[in-house]
Amino acid sequence: MSAVAYAVGVLAQKPVLRRLPPLQVTTTACAAGAVACLPFAPALAGEAAAASPAHLAALVYLGLVPTALAFATWAYALARTDAGRLGATTYLVPPLTVVLGWALLAEVPPGAALIGGALCLGGVALARRS
Repeated sequence: MSAVAYAVGVLAQKPVLRRLPPLQVTTTACAAGAVACLPFAPALAGEAAAASPAHLAALVYLGLVPTALAFATWAYALARTDAGRLGATTYLVPPLTVVLGWALLAEVPPGAALIGGALCLGGVALARRS
């Protein structure tokens, strides 16, 4: 269901990006997500009051970097290419995660992860062919 909802969102975003700049589309989408989360605001306030400054800083980081920056970059790219072709690039996430986990966390990937990463890269290359 999550994949279907995401695909519908991407397909709905594409025509909007023809009329509005990517940053405005991302800001509006993030605002809509924040409004949808408003019922949980009292719990957030209570837990934020008990959280350490380091945890609050991590929360702000997660909202700005992996969320806002990533979705703004996605909208910028989506405005300039086909939705299907751009969607295929999401298959780069698993092999990049394996490589970064190996390099930054010293997590040696199992053989199946390396094979899966190679399959993902091969699929992206195939989908991106002219």
